[in-house]
Amino acid sequence: MFTQKRISLALAGGLLALSTTGFAAVATVNGVAIPDSRMNAVIKQLTQRGQKDSPELRTRIKEKLIQEEILAQEAQKRGIDKSADYLSGMELAKQQLLVGALINDYMSKAQVSDADVKAEYDKMKASASGKVFKARHILVKDEAEANAILAELKKGKKFEDLAKSKSIDKTSATQGGELNGPQGDWVNPQLFVKEFADALAAMGKGQISKAPVKSQFGFHIIKVDDVRENKAPEFKDVKDQIKQQMQQQAVQKQIDELSKKAKVE
Repeated sequence: MFTQKRISLALAGGLLALSTTGFAAVATVNGVAIPDSRMNAVIKQLTQRGQKDSPELRTRIKEKLIQEEILAQEAQKRGIDKSADYLSGMELAKQQLLVGALINDYMSKAQVSDADVKAEYDKMKASASGKVFKARHILVKDEAEANAILAELKKGKKFEDLAKSKSIDKTSATQGGELNGPQGDWVNPQLFVKEFADALAAMGKGQISKAPVKSQFGFHIIKVDDVRENKAPEFKDVKDQIKQQMQQQAVQKQIDELSKKAKVE
């Protein structure tokens, strides 16, 4: 069987290989030249992903290209390039390359102005207003059990220990009931169901909910470790990220439009 990884390697060699007539070669393996264009294609891919072009990087790529050429030649000797697995893999990889090239073309033509990016940032900044919390909770099935846990807390039992032993929310229980969101351990009440969100938003630093908070999941006991005003990142720090997201949204819109027009049976 010819694995997908090897198919990709062979494809990189097969599709990127050009006639070496008049072209510089990276190396020659058993009389077959590895064209400089293949090296340049790999360098372009890696630099687009954030790697820095350097002599060391080129040396590593050269070694890899030589190894791939050796393996590709051996595969051809064994007739693997004529096998059904290889040929179907080539068709699949060719389609993936075509799709990737089309997406890159869409991305390059998706024009997003600085004014549009700033407007999107202002929306995000407005939605980020309010307070965020470092909070924990213990979730149990019934109110009687929740009240019993509150009583234990009043006697000096540690919230974290009770969360680990009593909470049915196993994800947070292992962390002593700690809640997490997109900003790590700082959570926005808007992330949670209304009953929980309202109770959390009304609490201050160091407080434990005076009574169990009922939600669709059961009964919660909430503890607030810390609270602060939510701060949006500076525009300059997220400008490029927002622009890329907007470009991706524009590309997805084009993909959706193509999908609607396509006749699928």
